[in-house]
Amino acid sequence: MRFEGKTCVVTGGANGIGKCIAEAFLREGARVAVIDKDEPAGKKMAQNHKKLLFMHGDAAEKETLEVFAQQVMDTFCKLDCLVNNACINNKGLLSGCSYEDFDHALRAGVVAPYYLALLFKESFTQGASIVNISSTRAVMSQPDTESYTAAKGGISALTHALCMSFSGRVRVNAISPGWIDTRAYQHKESHMPQHTEADARQHPCGRIGSSEDIANTVLYLCSTDAGFINGENISIDGGMTRRMIYHGDDGWSYDGS
Repeated sequence: MRFEGKTCVVTGGANGIGKCIAEAFLREGARVAVIDKDEPAGKKMAQNHKKLLFMHGDAAEKETLEVFAQQVMDTFCKLDCLVNNACINNKGLLSGCSYEDFDHALRAGVVAPYYLALLFKESFTQGASIVNISSTRAVMSQPDTESYTAAKGGISALTHALCMSFSGRVRVNAISPGWIDTRAYQHKESHMPQHTEADARQHPCGRIGSSEDIANTVLYLCSTDAGFINGENISIDGGMTRRMIYHGDDGWSYDGS
């Protein structure tokens, strides 16, 4: 019960990695506030957890964030942990991602974390922690991923900037997940394909990542055990981004069609 009496906010916390993080905090005794666009999933979480405050809304919208922050303060009065998990993948150049679509992805993935830090600036407790969920896609890409990749690159840079501005009061770190299987934490049936043995062998750890891999590190970074970790971006990818893979390696082959 490391977080008994603590208040934690998780954006995009009704599904996937965000849901796993929110539930991990609850198991550790925290009071948790979640904002998410998936209203049915969020309401179900709130019904199952008495210490959870859920607000339905789009984290990309300024007014929504203001209402959410006020609800958190009215309910809990203080904030110990802020986890910026919400983001949108509006694809990119090859899909004709529009100005509005690209802007929406950046507002959800970069502007919202900054604005929440500003809204909660006076409410953070001494020694509070912010954890931004970035991605290994901040440093590596597939085609047609410009909106998501730009948002993740932005939040990685925002992390060390906020770390400096909050010096001596709030620690700010980021986590960059790699290939994570989130099916166990999806409200609706997931359409993610089953991974293969060749997929697992691409990772030096020998498996695909799980949502728990990310949640465990979030809780560590928010705990006093991580009191000297600040401004860091920790890749949690099973070593995949360290492995050079050529056609024919480890059961993987390139399909150029």
